Amino acid sequence: MNELRWSDLSVGMSAHFDAAITEEMLDTFAALSGDVNPLHMDAAFAKAGGFHDRVAFGMLSSAFYSTLVGVHLPGKWALLHGVDVEFKAPVYAGDRLRVSGEITFLNEAYRRIELKARMTNHSGQTVSKATIQVGLRES
Repeated sequence: MNELRWSDLSVGMSAHFDAAITEEMLDTFAALSGDVNPLHMDAAFAKAGGFHDRVAFGMLSSAFYSTLVGVHLPGKWALLHGVDVEFKAPVYAGDRLRVSGEITFLNEAYRRIELKARMTNHSGQTVSKATIQVGLRES
């Protein structure tokens, strides 16, 4: 886990990591959230709707944006203020995602950071984009 402080940060800094989506994650998210929409739970239903398989929950894949700021950039001292996500393509179990983000704005007065982030699948297709607002605590 990174422990970047305000003085360590600059516009243009970036980070990325990879994450895999599993069937177990879909089932666990459904149990935790109560979202049992058949698009996420029933492969036959999803396929009848033109999808390859069960579609992963958007909020499940978006949780990796929290990992991006809470672990990677800036890390330990981050406080997630907001995430504006645009879903571009479906995510499926078995997908390997690349989560990446870059600092695009720093507000020293409020110790607020803005990142532009994106997720791509193993084929290089963008599955989501996000603007993330982060506060930075100093312990």
